[in-house]
Amino acid sequence: MRNSAWRVLAIDLTSRGFGFVVLEGQRTLVDWGVKGARSDKKSETLKKVSDLIRHYHPLILVVEDCRGEGSRRCARVKHLLNDIRESAAKEGLKCCRISPLAMKKVFLAFHAGTKHEIARAIGTQLSELSNQLPRYRKPWMSEDYRMAIFDAAAFGLTYFYLRQEQSARADKRYSHKTGK
Repeated sequence: MRNSAWRVLAIDLTSRGFGFVVLEGQRTLVDWGVKGARSDKKSETLKKVSDLIRHYHPLILVVEDCRGEGSRRCARVKHLLNDIRESAAKEGLKCCRISPLAMKKVFLAFHAGTKHEIARAIGTQLSELSNQLPRYRKPWMSEDYRMAIFDAAAFGLTYFYLRQEQSARADKRYSHKTGK
């Protein structure tokens, strides 16, 4: 049984595993973290995502759209994301793919264009994450593993903003047709 009609699990794959957030709407962060995958990355990742689905009972799984403009994922990650979507569908989840370009367009409305600015905007909106914000990365530094949490949150929040935008457009069309 689903706990919440609006519960969303968003994940972002990394070379060492994946970051995730569980959201109930745009303002409620249920859980977040990073899960590692070392030896058999595919099966470990699929199992850990499946465990999160069974534990949190989300209605929607949000992942990056590797086919979308702005995605620079390798073939292994593209196949893994496809396997994750198929596995989620078998568990009864709807899957939403968000392109990196769509996500960036949403966050430009918050004057956040870089990865660090987007993470800072997320930390402002979801205060539980504010103390997780990695420091600004210099070009010679590796990306902090916690950035995957913010990338997952960015995809999850983009899902809600795009959904809200679609709903507003539908309401506008309805009121135009009915004259209200």
